[in-house]
Amino acid sequence: MRILGIDPGLANTGWGVIDAQHQRYRPVSYGTISTKTSCTKENRIFTIASKIGELALLHNVEIVSIEDIFFAQNVTSAITVAKVIGAIIQQIQMLNLEIIVFTPLQIKMAVTGFGTAEKKQVQEMVKLLLKLESIPRPDHAADSLAAAICLATQSNSYKLKLH
Repeated sequence: MRILGIDPGLANTGWGVIDAQHQRYRPVSYGTISTKTSCTKENRIFTIASKIGELALLHNVEIVSIEDIFFAQNVTSAITVAKVIGAIIQQIQMLNLEIIVFTPLQIKMAVTGFGTAEKKQVQEMVKLLLKLESIPRPDHAADSLAAAICLATQSNSYKLKLH
């Protein structure tokens, strides 16, 4: 199964594509979508959603996993990220692909077995599970791959078949 993982953000949205088969994972491609602060928020959100749609088509993605908002003290930032998530969901649904949203806790648990794992621990496990030589950079790309791995590990819960 080809999975697109997404770590949403307005300035940088991480994306990572993996192939998952029988609890074996292979990285396909990963990176970030960066937007310029000189553009309007609306344009930046549209750009992110559009590029995610293009990536899903380019890589023949079958399903999408996205990390939900990690609510911090900055409410304005959380609202903006929620808008990014909404736009991505809309784009993915328009492509007739399924999208599943996971909390940061669920992703950490799936990747490390420990829901309160540190960011570095998650990144190390992504490196190990994907048999990479180094931790994917930037951090948003590593986080997106973790979201993809999370969906792959949860496939039985969502009645997905990894073929």
